[in-house]
Amino acid sequence: MPRRTLRLLASIAFLTLGLLTLLLPLTRVAKAQVSPAKSIVYVLPIEGVIDLGLAPFVQRVVDEATQAGAAAVVLKINTFGGRVDAAVQIRDALLNTELRTIGFVDKRAISAGALIGLATKTLVMSAGSTIGAAAPVQSGAPGAEATPADEKTVSYVRKEFRATAEARGRPLLLAEAMVDADVEVPGIVDKGKLLTLTTVEALQNKVVDFSADTLEGVLSKLGLEGAEIREAKPHWAEQLVRFLTHPVLSSLLISVGMLGILVEMRTPGFGIAGGLGITSLGLFFWGHWLVQLAGWEELLLASAGLALLAAEVFFIPGFGIAGALGIAALLGALVLSMTGAGDTAAVIVATVWRVVVALLVALAAGVALLRFLPRLPFARRLVLESNLGTGPSHGSAPLSDQHWMGKRGHAASVLRPSGIADIEGQRVDVVSDGELIERGALIQVIHVDGNRVVVRQAPQPESTKPMKEI
Repeated sequence: MPRRTLRLLASIAFLTLGLLTLLLPLTRVAKAQVSPAKSIVYVLPIEGVIDLGLAPFVQRVVDEATQAGAAAVVLKINTFGGRVDAAVQIRDALLNTELRTIGFVDKRAISAGALIGLATKTLVMSAGSTIGAAAPVQSGAPGAEATPADEKTVSYVRKEFRATAEARGRPLLLAEAMVDADVEVPGIVDKGKLLTLTTVEALQNKVVDFSADTLEGVLSKLGLEGAEIREAKPHWAEQLVRFLTHPVLSSLLISVGMLGILVEMRTPGFGIAGGLGITSLGLFFWGHWLVQLAGWEELLLASAGLALLAAEVFFIPGFGIAGALGIAALLGALVLSMTGAGDTAAVIVATVWRVVVALLVALAAGVALLRFLPRLPFARRLVLESNLGTGPSHGSAPLSDQHWMGKRGHAASVLRPSGIADIEGQRVDVVSDGELIERGALIQVIHVDGNRVVVRQAPQPESTKPMKEI
């Protein structure tokens, strides 16, 4: 080979070696730049009462974790349960996501909490925890003890547990035994007993995947040690929704709303009572709208009820068909706004009972308010009790009104409490002493203050009373 060719090959070799020497550090930098990013794990608490406001929070966190490319979502469960329909919504959200979901039962997952735990892809329990006891019950009147649900409700919830266990490859009979005492599993639970498992029992029967006492221990066993932990917390709107949809506050809002409307129907014009009533009902429907219980149908039905009641108050004398239809429409909207998909007849009946009790409370409070409020010391200061006097200096003729004292006549219009009376053939502007007096009723003047002629419904004369049948 010629010397010239050897020199050319040697030059090419040295040049190649130099280029490799220069590119090697850049290759290492590139490898460092494409190394995998730090894993992200979202942690959200499932604590306290499981209510309808919790479901949107869980769905939001799952969606946010999916968009962030998180490695997993950990549900830290410690609850005695709550509403079945809320637990079903959370269960559906967990089953529908492709994201890795981890249920970490730290102390207890009872009732609805057990369904949420079974719906996660990986279920872990800390030492000394329990899971199960998911028999559905229905609440009655406020303060009364809950009663066992009917067979239809039990069957529905039992199948929800079974379907969830099927989706996650967990023992089917054990899931059903948590709900129905009639399900017997030899060697584990006898017939007539609900199934509740400790951590050791759940491990032995393959209900949970493993045991860990801390969140770090859970992540370490799943290969997620060192992951970035993002604690998920409900924002103010979600906290407000959970507050408004709480069963106790929902019943209170219904009572206050109906009380305001009833008081407004007994007083002239539109005032504080009506505004308070509409505001309370508005908060009720707004909270249930956000948790997807109340829809346009319920809002339209409630609006129709309020419109009928307004027509009864301002345009139609007395209380008749419009008022009855308005109350019925409003109560129907309230019941529909408190029931969701999957609710059985027993749940609906219990909801109707809650609404009826709230209405009865409003009626009792309204009667007490109209009867006893004017007698209270703080209320007297709101009422002018001094006699305005008569005569030109007080703005009224001395004889034109005073001579009506003690006279009787008939109400020419409904007195709400003000209106027109027919006394001795003359139309007189009068006001009742607080009660609603129907048109045509016999009235008697009991007080005259300046230009105010106060009347009261008079007893019907004996001669005009119908005779009793013998």
